[in-house]
Amino acid sequence: MLRMVLPKGSLERATLELFEAADLTVHRSSAVDYKATVDDPRIDDVRILRPQEIPVYVAEGLFDIGITGRDWIEETSSEVVSLGELKYSKATSDPIRMVVAVAGDSEVNAVSDFSDGVRVTSEYPELTRRYFTKHGIEADVRLSYGASEAKVPEIADCVVEITETGRALRAAGLRIIDTVLVSYTEVIANPAAYEDPAKRHAMGQLMTLLNGALNAREKVLLKLNVSAEQFQDVLAVLPSMKSPTISELAGGGYAVETVVEKRTINVIIPALSDAGATDLLEIPISKIVP
Repeated sequence: MLRMVLPKGSLERATLELFEAADLTVHRSSAVDYKATVDDPRIDDVRILRPQEIPVYVAEGLFDIGITGRDWIEETSSEVVSLGELKYSKATSDPIRMVVAVAGDSEVNAVSDFSDGVRVTSEYPELTRRYFTKHGIEADVRLSYGASEAKVPEIADCVVEITETGRALRAAGLRIIDTVLVSYTEVIANPAAYEDPAKRHAMGQLMTLLNGALNAREKVLLKLNVSAEQFQDVLAVLPSMKSPTISELAGGGYAVETVVEKRTINVIIPALSDAGATDLLEIPISKIVP
């Protein structure tokens, strides 16, 4: 039913891992194969291509659905339907930022400090031109094919670059002075395909699986029993947990289960045991669908 295109490159591994967690494992003959399959009746065809190209191909109808970054949707000005953000990036669950950076010793502290003719290097020339035009500056924008940060200040006065942590820019001696765009990974659809009721329904079901897998990341299900006398003490250990499920036990006392952050479990389990909880179980979660 759906022709799908997934990103190759920096987002590739994180995307394939998410699809596997969502029980939509992507199969291909080798890591360099651009053709793939997913054993799912809603997905007919899969390609793995550069995220820069994906918005254009989806807008043109070559694919019904694709995954790329908001940065490339804006750069290409592609007319697509957003099905929603998937909050992961190449290394973290944080968004990437497109920033303006200058040399660490530059006298420029804000974009307004630039004059017409400022030399700018970026892998996003169209976005960059629109950004400087919005600020009333005629910039000399030059397309960069990589290593943009190495071109400041000899070749360019500033760089418009994406970053997750800013570490690489700082290591190159650059200083961020503004944020152009905040970009998450995004699922997009061809407008005509989205108007097809059957395809739109299939897209929604895939989003349920992908978001369910993301919601479950770094979380576990915690189950325990507790006597009536120690029930309030145990609940007090879970002050920030959302709506625990509580059931009465046939022999007296209560069974409690709730979702907790995996990173806190090393503190919570001993505290619950100290408070009187028994029969504690920590169970991995594959998906959480609200």
